[in-house]
Amino acid sequence: MTMPSSAALSDLETSDAELVGRATGLVPLIREYATQGSEARRVAPEVVKALEDADIFRLLVPKRHGGHGTTLRTAVDAMVEVARGDGSTGWIASLLTVGTGFTSNASDQAQEEVFGANPKAKVCGIFTPGSKSERIDGGYLVSGRWPYASGSFAADWGSLGITLEGGEMALALIPAEAWTIEPTWFVAGMKGTGSDTIVVDDHFVPDHRIQPVKDMFEGRFLTPYTDERMASMAFNAVAAAILVAPQIGLGRHALEITRAKLPHKPVAYTCYPEARLSPTHQFGVANAATKLHLAELTLNRICLDIDRAAAERRMPDLETRARIRNDTGVVAELVTGAIDTLLTANGAGSFAEVNVLNRIWRDSETAARHALVTPEIGKEAYGRVLLGNEEPTIAL
Repeated sequence: MTMPSSAALSDLETSDAELVGRATGLVPLIREYATQGSEARRVAPEVVKALEDADIFRLLVPKRHGGHGTTLRTAVDAMVEVARGDGSTGWIASLLTVGTGFTSNASDQAQEEVFGANPKAKVCGIFTPGSKSERIDGGYLVSGRWPYASGSFAADWGSLGITLEGGEMALALIPAEAWTIEPTWFVAGMKGTGSDTIVVDDHFVPDHRIQPVKDMFEGRFLTPYTDERMASMAFNAVAAAILVAPQIGLGRHALEITRAKLPHKPVAYTCYPEARLSPTHQFGVANAATKLHLAELTLNRICLDIDRAAAERRMPDLETRARIRNDTGVVAELVTGAIDTLLTANGAGSFAEVNVLNRIWRDSETAARHALVTPEIGKEAYGRVLLGNEEPTIAL
């Protein structure tokens, strides 16, 4: 195994500015269509096309498939900027980017079927299994319903959970033409993610499109291209980390709005003609900004650990993976706390339906409830490992 140079390792600490800049450049367009996407319950087609044209969905796809093969840090920084435009857009961009990137770890034949005819194919993913997966000659006959399929409306393929013979969990690559989408995503936040339910009825999935989840968690992917960065990416750690990238973007947007609008706002029932003169508001905004800064530093550390291991062509050790699971929850706690403080500083008007802060708050609170981000579960996992209890009760 060829070890990376010290210069290559130091590069992991910074992201590719040009690619992240593409995401930043899309922020005005994303904001223009944010309300429309929320009302339609799916990100506007114009925005999806702009993200596709900017190659956002292919950041983690290897160059042999026409992607960029970036570090996780670069992908995360781009997702943060997309979410600074709109939370729902950042959410689907994050999940489709990761789902598509990890498809490069499927079997060679499956990769050719996904990317061969369409190098810009997008892949969504749902880990939970459908209701039926019957073993037949050469593969499985699959049926079921997969709820919370974020971005499925824009996906060309889905990596969907199934149960193998013997009860083992696996992910099966299923083309979009094999499913219908049942509208079930009627929620308070992240309205535009189109996280509806995929419905499949008796679709045959050949063996070469199926990977056991346990093997994927341990980095035993089917791809023959084991020297690629994605082949050494910690599957569950990346899946968790990418889910808090939109949180950072939402927090940045909330702080941006606060700094633009709050300073000269009168503070009702006080002697302060402007909020910028009020110590209460000064402390509140400072506390929120500090939490956001700590959240960014924590997410950067997560990316560095994952990227460094990938550069060295190894999986992060168990303790590191447990800390990453813990720290994703910490990031969510920090950001939701910061946004809550900023809304308090801005006053009750923050909750008006026309106020963007209202949507930011709802999006952040909804995203923070994803099962892979639950802080208590992450703390349990990390605490168990720190105390020498490595019994596998939580997937790492």
